[in-house]
Amino acid sequence: MPYFVYQISEDKKLQCLDRIDKYRDARNKVRNLRSQQTNSDTALIRLIHASNQLEAERLLLTPRETPIEGDD
Repeated sequence: MPYFVYQISEDKKLQCLDRIDKYRDARNKVRNLRSQQTNSDTALIRLIHASNQLEAERLLLTPRETPIEGDD
């Protein structure tokens, strides 16, 4: 499965920046993009592992459950 690099704006608009097959290359791309961001740039750069672009976008837009603190 490939890795997808996305830019997510404040209003939750997704922009696919790249599709990369190797994790190390994808991780380095994300680190490079994040280091180029300015302080005023509020967009998130995210890496997601998915079988296709549609699944990647679905996973990025699905809200995560917040963990309950102290529930061990």
